[in-house]
Amino acid sequence: MLRQATAPGPAGRIDRADLDATLARVTALAHVMDQAITIPGTNVRMGLDAALGLVPVIGDIVSQAIASYIIWEARRLGVPRLTIMRMIANSAIDTVIGAVPLAGDLFDIAYKANVKNLRLLQHHLERSGARSGGAVVDGTWERIG
Repeated sequence: MLRQATAPGPAGRIDRADLDATLARVTALAHVMDQAITIPGTNVRMGLDAALGLVPVIGDIVSQAIASYIIWEARRLGVPRLTIMRMIANSAIDTVIGAVPLAGDLFDIAYKANVKNLRLLQHHLERSGARSGGAVVDGTWERIG
């Protein structure tokens, strides 16, 4: 028998195991896209988003497509439209400014739209009571307490 979580999705309630698995996937994706690698000799972290940005046009399109998965999962978990719009804005800013040669690549390293979107999702889940006692630390979900 499936246990029920408190995060409503578009089709009803989300199973706790599904919620945990989804959050783990989204957390891992945000980490890989924005913070997977520390630039040697610095405390600056970058991910696949910045590396894909080095490939003109196609890299930014691929990066946006991957980032859209986080937004899709957030919508599936019942995140309100206003928060979804904020997530879309974060990704759009990252894509548009990231498309500018060189300056956009530096912006991709600093902006971290995927981690911002993960934090918006986490905040919604905590506010709705679906998840509590956790935090996003360096792009990964950690249980506190």
